[in-house]
Amino acid sequence: MNIVGIAACTSGIAHTYIAKEKLVNAARALGHSISIETQGTIGTEDELSLEAIQLADIVIIAADIKVGGKERFKDKKIVEVPTSMVIKAPKKLLETIEQKMQGDD
Repeated sequence: MNIVGIAACTSGIAHTYIAKEKLVNAARALGHSISIETQGTIGTEDELSLEAIQLADIVIIAADIKVGGKERFKDKKIVEVPTSMVIKAPKKLLETIEQKMQGDD
């Protein structure tokens, strides 16, 4: 899968970056391509390119707050989860998404 997403927590510091790291590591371990943008107290980092969004099979929004720029994902499958879920079980989340996407084919 080609995965893009956003990670954001209420303080915009720890959980944002932990969620990103966990998602990236789990996706790579499962053989997926992934790009995650962070939105936090210091603004947006690693902003997703339009090309990455267009090529994405799925968008994962791991956030505890309202994120900006969701309109970029129009017509994409979006999964929204709290950062705590991504931090606790990133591989399980991705495996569940894989199963659901295979069922859509």
